Amino acid sequence: MTPRATYRLQFNKHFTFADATAIIPYLAALGVSHVYASPILAARAGSTHGYDVVDPCRINPELGGETGVREFVAALHAKDMGLIVDIVPNHMGVGGGDNLWWLDVLRNGVNSPYAPFFDIDWTPLNRALTGKVLAPFLGEPYGTCLEKGDLQLRKDERHGWAVFYHQHVFPIRTVDAEKFDEDPDAALAQHDPATPEGRDNLHSLLERQYYRLAWFRTAGDMINWRRFFDVTELATLQAERWDVFQQSHELILNLYAEGLIDGLRIDHIDGLADPAGYCQRLRAALAERQDQRPASQRQRAWVVVEKILAPDEELDPSWDMDGTTGYDFMNEVSLLLHDAAGSQALCRDWAARTGRPAQFARQEYAARREIVVRAFSAQLDSAVDALGRIADLTTNDRDLSRAALRRCLVEILGCFPRYRSYAAQTDENPDAAAPLREAIDAARPLCFPSDREHLDRIFDWLGSFRKDMPNATLRRLAIRRFEQLSAPVAAKAVEDTAFYRHGPILSRTDVGFDPGRGGFSVRAWHERCLRRVQSTPFALLATATHDHKRGEDVRARLAVLSEQPQAWTTKLSEWMTALGEITAEDASIDPADLIMMLQTVVGIWPEELQPDDHRACEDFAERIRTWQLKALREAKLQTSWEAPDEAYEAAVLDLTSQLLLGSTLSATRSSIFRFVKSLLPAARDKTLAQTVLKLCVPGVPDIYQGAEFLDLSLVDPDNRRPVDYAARATALTSPPADLNATKQHVVARLLQLRQRQPDVFCFGDYRPLTLAGPHAEDIVAFSRSHEGCHIVVIARITNRNSTADDRDPGASVELPVAGEWDNILQSGIAYLTRSTDLASLLGDACVAVYAIRD
Repeated sequence: MTPRATYRLQFNKHFTFADATAIIPYLAALGVSHVYASPILAARAGSTHGYDVVDPCRINPELGGETGVREFVAALHAKDMGLIVDIVPNHMGVGGGDNLWWLDVLRNGVNSPYAPFFDIDWTPLNRALTGKVLAPFLGEPYGTCLEKGDLQLRKDERHGWAVFYHQHVFPIRTVDAEKFDEDPDAALAQHDPATPEGRDNLHSLLERQYYRLAWFRTAGDMINWRRFFDVTELATLQAERWDVFQQSHELILNLYAEGLIDGLRIDHIDGLADPAGYCQRLRAALAERQDQRPASQRQRAWVVVEKILAPDEELDPSWDMDGTTGYDFMNEVSLLLHDAAGSQALCRDWAARTGRPAQFARQEYAARREIVVRAFSAQLDSAVDALGRIADLTTNDRDLSRAALRRCLVEILGCFPRYRSYAAQTDENPDAAAPLREAIDAARPLCFPSDREHLDRIFDWLGSFRKDMPNATLRRLAIRRFEQLSAPVAAKAVEDTAFYRHGPILSRTDVGFDPGRGGFSVRAWHERCLRRVQSTPFALLATATHDHKRGEDVRARLAVLSEQPQAWTTKLSEWMTALGEITAEDASIDPADLIMMLQTVVGIWPEELQPDDHRACEDFAERIRTWQLKALREAKLQTSWEAPDEAYEAAVLDLTSQLLLGSTLSATRSSIFRFVKSLLPAARDKTLAQTVLKLCVPGVPDIYQGAEFLDLSLVDPDNRRPVDYAARATALTSPPADLNATKQHVVARLLQLRQRQPDVFCFGDYRPLTLAGPHAEDIVAFSRSHEGCHIVVIARITNRNSTADDRDPGASVELPVAGEWDNILQSGIAYLTRSTDLASLLGDACVAVYAIRD
């Protein structure tokens, strides 16, 4: 069931199973084998993404429910296609009034049958929360909400007696509800917040419940249950428990057993207490149901995990997964398209203009330390307490204070090189503790001298685990709390903070990327592909996702700046001067925010957008402003989501509007337009090279919805805008007339090649081809071969040596065999010798793919 290629669809109430069914003929013609769907289980009403599942036992009714998904799959099967589904084992949507498991916990506390489902600490350090769940869903302080009458006691058919606050429902425990049923009118009158007595009674009632209402800003410091990152509306599940796994996966497993789905994408695997154990349990559960599937569909399920890999990290083979969801490939192909020296020049220019560090590592360290104490203080305290309880048990360690442990953990987390370690697996994998050792060694000079002696003891406790160790239960708890803290700290500090602060070249700040690396050599690329074919040949290959910060072709265009750093910095000086004249009276705008805005404008400027087309520029400006507000708040420097500085935001957004719409800066707008035009030829080459490489290297290529055309999107919600499939269907049957259609043409030709020769791409080897002449670092060339079938791929990745003559007979490529070859992208046949000159292979194109004729 390994897909040939997938097509990612983002389902919501505006794009349902019926809508997806309508485009199946187009997807089949394009050549994909599977639709790769965002989560389809019942999510919060109106969800635009589906990751806030509130009932894993139902198909989302907004998408069409069970009937809709069955009709959709039947249409897929009619075209010999299948379905891959995204699932969310780590968390559920809470708050509101739609998650019945969560509401039962609020009503019944620790006695609820669902209390063990959520990762709740019922005996936290804060004694006021003993036996209670902190409910930080209030938009203002609790006392203010009470005083204003925003908290209302009433009864409805669905929830019974509850306190209602806007969309949130807080059920009343049964013993109180039974009393209210005896005289509802009296109960409502006695708890009416319009009177002082009613407010006092309502407060007393709330104090008796199994939850404590709180202002949302208290969550980071006080919360006693684990969230998805720092999102209070998403509560984590204890998926390592068999009962939780069984109930939350039963429907998905039944869909697999029926043959309705062929594989799974596992969201946020590092959030789980035991990723390896979860993956192994899931694989076993799928295997148990494999024989129940229709006879023609009994191949092994294809399963990939969303996992951010560090540069030197590989997916653990003991997990028995087919690979990752492709952020690692997205990073690798990005590195290949960038010039490392030029990237470093841009970093130096950035530091000079902004005063911010040129080195991303410094920005990351600062963000990590800030986030761990700002957003995860409560989880940090829990991890510290777990270590302190171990220390308390021995005479040698009992004087190790929790304050010292806290200081040490902050530095360790600040230096942690990966999302998490896997200390519980050290028996099977001795290298599992290596990231912790690396972090501790890096933290040592940063700690107070008096704290440094504690670091090795912390490593002893967190670096490995065996069941026969002394105090094994406490050590397992400490390891779990640390590992489930390091992953969200990394995500929030790196992806959602430092990436919005570090802007020398924005194409190197995306999910799974390391901006400290500015480029890749061709040799490094080949080495990575050779490892890929050996370790994870069936992993997903992504270049755009629902999580990306910038679309794949935005990154390709901005990568050109690394090859033309002087041109970019010269223009940047010109534009910053013009902006400075406008903002002379308001010097408070951070130049870093302006540089990132200008770079974003350059990156996504549509080729057809004329700078004097006011109406089109209005739409464009709104996209930029929406991104900019999010970027400013995620950076958490001048403003934030929790405490917005509306004056600063307005100043920056107004300047953006003046740049893109105003008459004063029309000359600057035209200058930007001309600069974008100058980038397009090189950007086009990079777009097509990236496309060809994804579709031909070892792995399963994924096309993010609509990205068979140019993908000039920004971070969500921009990257989830509706797709014009009618235009794409029309373009597919017409000769390519522009870069949109050219990119689609390349995608379709290569997907159809994969369809004709699946074994070459599924089982074929990967061989770098020898390149003679002046283009060794400009061209990537390789072959895929299997049982006498050969595919040759050539892609120009840079124009750094554009002055060299491609038609120099010394520039040649060594092919696997001589013979008749099909030119896949140009629809021709050529007889090629073993050593063929580069010019005859590429012609006027920047990419070429040849397949040996049978």
